[in-house]
Amino acid sequence: MNSRQRRGVILLILSVLCALGAFAGVLSVIDDVKSQVGPEVTAYKVRSDVKPYTTLTAGQFQKVEMPKRWLSANAVTSLGEIQGKIAVTTLKKGSLLQTDMVVDQPELKPGEQEVAIMIDAATGVAGKITPGALVNVYATFQGKQAGAPDQSKIIVTDARVLDVGAQLSYVDPDNRNQQPTDAVPITFALSTLDAQRLTYAESFAQRVRLALVAPGTHTSVPDKDRTYELATDK
Repeated sequence: MNSRQRRGVILLILSVLCALGAFAGVLSVIDDVKSQVGPEVTAYKVRSDVKPYTTLTAGQFQKVEMPKRWLSANAVTSLGEIQGKIAVTTLKKGSLLQTDMVVDQPELKPGEQEVAIMIDAATGVAGKITPGALVNVYATFQGKQAGAPDQSKIIVTDARVLDVGAQLSYVDPDNRNQQPTDAVPITFALSTLDAQRLTYAESFAQRVRLALVAPGTHTSVPDKDRTYELATDK
């Protein structure tokens, strides 16, 4: 082997040693990063926006793996934690699900009872009222006698919605000649007196409407302002 060949072999060996050294350095860096990041755990991201008071299901969330040290203490790591719960606020697409974003499904409190009525799908619900929401119930009544003004009344304030049924075709049993309308059964949790007010309105009012109350607020309406007549509006 001449001197040129020996130099070539030496350079080749040096190149191999350098490559092995670089590879070892990369492995060292990777091991160091892994040791700093720590073990990965399961978390869940929101697939698409979820409205407040919506009942939560597994299909609304995407499973992801991420380092445990990057998760907050209240991150949801099992979908069993959302069973029977609803969103307390809007869940934004891509956000990590946290336990403080959800609350238990609303149930009856002492002194309350369930009352369900049919509400016009377009004017009464419009897809925005969900279980757990608070609503004000408005009803319009025809004048009691000829020439008497029609009235709009606030029948119940802060009525708590327990359930919103599927939309269906509905015919008023007291007026079977009426054309079917799209209606939704709404179940409320109400006191005895408010339940009587609601069922009275469903039976005798020309129309019953629901007004959604902003989350975290409550309605206070003086008795004198619960009845509205156009002629007295100033």
